[in-house]
Amino acid sequence: MFSVFVLPAILLTKIFWAAWNLVARWPALKIIVVLGHTKCGAVRGACDYVEMGNLTALLTKIRPPVDDESTVNENRNSGNDEFVEKVLTINVKRTVRAIMERSTILKEMIEAGEIGIAGATHDITTGAVTFYEDTLIIKS
Repeated sequence: MFSVFVLPAILLTKIFWAAWNLVARWPALKIIVVLGHTKCGAVRGACDYVEMGNLTALLTKIRPPVDDESTVNENRNSGNDEFVEKVLTINVKRTVRAIMERSTILKEMIEAGEIGIAGATHDITTGAVTFYEDTLIIKS
């Protein structure tokens, strides 16, 4: 198993893509799982439009899912757990799409069935992992 913790905003760096394109050719790699987690401090900070030193740039890159969430009309902040979890889901799904859009090597490998990709959320209270069917691409 090869495991990497990456904040979604890091996906914008050339170093990240270069590393993943190399790792993708590792024979043991079978699936990429974009795994968000409940009660995520970065997502909460983005929901509150927090500005805090060096974290400001990172949180700004996580804000598009905040703006994309359209079903919650009131209390659109970190105090509203329903809103935060919806933003988290959007963020995971956007990250899966970003991987497919920004790496032709990974996209080609996924489309050829060499590796798979899926988005999911880990509930840190229960330990359950929920996969999003609309992000799951595993071809045989």
